[in-house]
Amino acid sequence: MARSFRRKSSSRAEAPAPSASDGAPSDDGTPPADGAEPATSRRRQNDGKDRDRGFGAWLKEIGTIVVIALVLSFLIKTFLFRAFFIPSGSMEETLEIDDRIFVNQLVPQPFDLQRGDIVVFRDTEGWLPERTGAPVGWFKEALIFVGLAPDESQQHLVKRVIGLPGDRVICCDAEGRLTVNGEPLEEPYLFPGANPSDLPFDVVVPEGKLWVMGDHRNASADSRANQTKPGLGFVDIDDVEGKAAVIAWPLNRLGFLATPTDVFDGVPDPEPGAQPASPSPTPAPTGP
Repeated sequence: MARSFRRKSSSRAEAPAPSASDGAPSDDGTPPADGAEPATSRRRQNDGKDRDRGFGAWLKEIGTIVVIALVLSFLIKTFLFRAFFIPSGSMEETLEIDDRIFVNQLVPQPFDLQRGDIVVFRDTEGWLPERTGAPVGWFKEALIFVGLAPDESQQHLVKRVIGLPGDRVICCDAEGRLTVNGEPLEEPYLFPGANPSDLPFDVVVPEGKLWVMGDHRNASADSRANQTKPGLGFVDIDDVEGKAAVIAWPLNRLGFLATPTDVFDGVPDPEPGAQPASPSPTPAPTGP
């Protein structure tokens, strides 16, 4: 009996050939006919776009931080603190040449000045010689303007307040000390070996004015040296930029500048209508 054989159908379906819609390239490497790109190419493009967006966001963030820093620096410089550079030794050893200091601009307004304060003031009375140095570049001017660099214009002076409005300041008593309203001063901040003053004077500070002196009395052209000028050696309170508060540079001198209030604790209030014994237009040491 003849056997009949039946061909079994395969249980496995053959995989369909890749079509153009699957994104596979043709044998010659050309893109699919319908213009679709391989998945790897699309991923590369997306990665590139992400990098571009990330870099742009980073630049935007940095720019925002810089703008905020400049605005804050300008506001601080305008209303709170301002940086200055010390060009001379007239305040040694309290302040030394090349020190950078921060000045508190809340003094004298809204807070009052005190005897013993170190103040920075504009030279409106011609105490300083005419400036002959090279002009400051625009970039540094911009940094000074926003408060990121100390003012090196050399049109400011820094001295210590000895007499307030109404005070009578005299040099000197029998022991060579300054007196304010009759009270002798022991001045520990003076430059070692320096006398309180080698030049005698007797002044009463007018209303709205100050009598100022450097701590290095033999090298300071302060109120004493400018008594023959129109301002008679007095400083207008309106010219005061502020009170020196901090030595910021160099780092080995970093620290606060405290007012030696104990030196002036015993000074009484000025007597109304006090008058100096005589004017004292005596030349004093040269130097800023």
